Amino acid sequence: MEPLPLPSHIHYELLLQLLERQTLFSVNHYSEERRQIDELIMTLRKALSQQKRLEQACQMKGVRVDYRWSLNQAIEHTAQVGDREAS
Repeated sequence: MEPLPLPSHIHYELLLQLLERQTLFSVNHYSEERRQIDELIMTLRKALSQQKRLEQACQMKGVRVDYRWSLNQAIEHTAQVGDREAS
């Protein structure tokens, strides 16, 4: 089975840091925008947590994870697999 492509954890971390360190301080404390930003932060934390659970399940089943840094990496990976299959 091919490795499972997943985003690198740094993508979540960068978004969370931006939202927590900069975006939150740009809006009023009791505004609707603040509530939405808080909700977005919680959603990102849940997504990272869910991905970690998926990674654990994959590890238990012996499925490798391929952490991706960009969409270009996926295109390069697909081309490499195609080259190998053509050989």
